[in-house]
Amino acid sequence: MHNGLNYKDAGVDIDKGNALVDAIKPLAKSTSRSGTDAALGGFGAFFDLKAAGFKDPILVTCTDGVGTKVMVAQAAKQHHGIGIDLVAMSVNDLVVQGAEPLLFLDYFATGKLDLDAAKEIVAGISEGCKLAGCALVGGETAEMPGMYAPGHYDLAGFAVGAVERDRVLTCESVAIGDIILGLKSSGFHSNGYSLVRRALELSGKSLDDAAPFARGVTLGDALLSPTRIYVKSCLSAIRAGHVKALAHITGGGFIDNIPRVLPKGLGAEVDASSVSLPPMMRWFAKIANISNPEMARTFNCGVGMAVIVAEKQVDAAIKLLAEHGESVMQIGRVVKHSAGPRIKVLNLDSWLKP
Repeated sequence: MHNGLNYKDAGVDIDKGNALVDAIKPLAKSTSRSGTDAALGGFGAFFDLKAAGFKDPILVTCTDGVGTKVMVAQAAKQHHGIGIDLVAMSVNDLVVQGAEPLLFLDYFATGKLDLDAAKEIVAGISEGCKLAGCALVGGETAEMPGMYAPGHYDLAGFAVGAVERDRVLTCESVAIGDIILGLKSSGFHSNGYSLVRRALELSGKSLDDAAPFARGVTLGDALLSPTRIYVKSCLSAIRAGHVKALAHITGGGFIDNIPRVLPKGLGAEVDASSVSLPPMMRWFAKIANISNPEMARTFNCGVGMAVIVAEKQVDAAIKLLAEHGESVMQIGRVVKHSAGPRIKVLNLDSWLKP
């Protein structure tokens, strides 16, 4: 006679899940900030906006994942950076509204829980939260046998921020002649990895091979460089009154993202020759014969955040952003738009000759 099934027989280990929660409690606690104690274990988390110094706040929320970059992390068995990516993709979207990130939650789904990999991911999430100044207040771990192949997982992140009502960053003040600054990216960030992975297949190289474009690192190391978090530098520039608008350069590159923060009737010109295409992106473009226009619409091409400032504020903005560790380029300007594409990327042939 059958003794009867239990949840563990079906592939879900509740004890292992509880062990993960216990293991990551110190990581969450380390992200505590004013307004919360960042404690895990309850059914929900409280945040005291008054204690955080807000008087008339508007909440701003974002959610995102890291796309097929998780497949690179799984193949390379390097999971820490992917946690930073998860935070970055949401908090960088928050700051373009002028919002300060306050809270972060994650959703981790897998077929069978690998405790070591999960702890590595959450350690990365914790590091990302500290870089952004927000608290990791909770999340969900879902063990779903049969849904994911062995060793596979997926991630989603959820961020909550706040901005005083009279300080919401809109595009209303953007005007003809304003300058577009670019903040250097740390690599592909978390976009375009379906194309990157296909290009890697065409190259015949593996993640363990030495990177042809950099010394002392493997291709896996280079591809898993975490997304840069721009929150603290951009908030400082916003609060100093230097910033009119911000555009997080994600999937769609300059072409799709900069127009999102331009008022009707305005467009932009970006000079590709002012942006040094990173060696890693240059190598991938060559091996896969990716055209310059395709590069400009798929990848950040070396610029992870675009900052629109008045011409008279350029020097002060560059100085402040550089003081916060950013590498800043002047990449274009705002122009009048009446018809056709709202953004023109000039001198694209400066990247790779056709």
